[in-house]
Amino acid sequence: MKVLVIGSGAREHALVRALTLDPTVAAVIAAPGNPGTDALALNVPVDATDPASVVALAEQHEVDLVVVGPEAPLVAGVADALREAGIRCFGPGAEAARLEGSKAYAKEVMAAAEVPTAMAHVCTSEEQLAAALDAFGAPFVVKDDGLAAGKGVVVTEDRAAAMEHGLACLAKGDDARVVIEEYLDGPEASLFCICDGSTVVPLDLAQDFKRIFDGDEGPNTGGMGAYSPLGWAPEGLVDDVVARVAQPVVDEMARRGTPFVGVLYVGLALTSRGPRVIEFNVRFGDPETQSVLARLESPLAVLLAAAADGRLDEHDPLRWSPQASVTVVVAAEGYPAAPRTGVEIGGLEEIAAGDLAESVHVLHAGTTWADDGRLVSSGGRVLSVVALGEDLEQARARAYAAVDLVELEGGHHRTDIALRASRGEIHA
Repeated sequence: MKVLVIGSGAREHALVRALTLDPTVAAVIAAPGNPGTDALALNVPVDATDPASVVALAEQHEVDLVVVGPEAPLVAGVADALREAGIRCFGPGAEAARLEGSKAYAKEVMAAAEVPTAMAHVCTSEEQLAAALDAFGAPFVVKDDGLAAGKGVVVTEDRAAAMEHGLACLAKGDDARVVIEEYLDGPEASLFCICDGSTVVPLDLAQDFKRIFDGDEGPNTGGMGAYSPLGWAPEGLVDDVVARVAQPVVDEMARRGTPFVGVLYVGLALTSRGPRVIEFNVRFGDPETQSVLARLESPLAVLLAAAADGRLDEHDPLRWSPQASVTVVVAAEGYPAAPRTGVEIGGLEEIAAGDLAESVHVLHAGTTWADDGRLVSSGGRVLSVVALGEDLEQARARAYAAVDLVELEGGHHRTDIALRASRGEIHA
């Protein structure tokens, strides 16, 4: 099987790495990829949000499967164009991708499917925004209705800050909307569900860390780390979420004539009233994917091809490593507000050749090659350092030992990824 992966981040590097470990895969092409994928696959340029360009690339390389990583190409209709051209694709069409592209649409679908989620108001004016904030009270949860690369949500006790973010969302255009939600208590969890339009196959649970600083302080980011599995999660949680959330949503999308084929990412709050959906994404989440795929022992290409073909009901039960996985994101100076780019990156060869090599791998996110051949930073989240261990404590120790070897002037990371879970301090 020849597989084309669309995207350029650490999520796509993780996908490429997992696909190259699949014995059914003969070659992987990454478009546009990054310096990390270049060591495993053929990197080729592409305008990922131009459906015609992606179709042309897939036809040129005669690929057997296209896996779309980021959300923007899905919302732009890349998956639709591929299927119309007769090319097997893993990823939802543009209409189904509205589950992530519009928070208001996702709420509408959840209501129709009777999915447990937070109460919400969809606002189109300053007056509605102010009334909704006052109706729910603090902590205020303010969500941009459209795509915001994981950074469109503000959770704050400060009403003025909530109002400022809401107004910024409304200022994006005449049709702009902002969603105000009730605050959900309890620990959060992420569940990726592989869907073929009718059948749902869940992956293992993970938890990510969205705030920039230790202790969940500071502004939201695209994610500063993750771990899997969740030893503290209630028994039967995955089956419960599939039965009460993922399957009803997939059924509702099929009823609407927009079958969902791809990853349904279910962001959960495990509240005192039971699991509640915080949000849906329509692709693998970053950085949870890095930790989850590190533990998946079943062939990834076989799983994704079965979903693309509508054959998930025939797929064998997934196999998982019993080990724990911890991912720590190394970010650029100034991230998330104004990341510094063009900074040389070092230490990766030492990680790959040293004692940590068998248990740690480094995934590229915001990296590029400088004109003189040096590896330099090109984005806010620069690297994902992923470690496996017999338990979270060992995986954490290995991940942070590797992070200490990374050389990036001004770079920073959280030091508490999976710390409370390793100490048994999280309870649902």
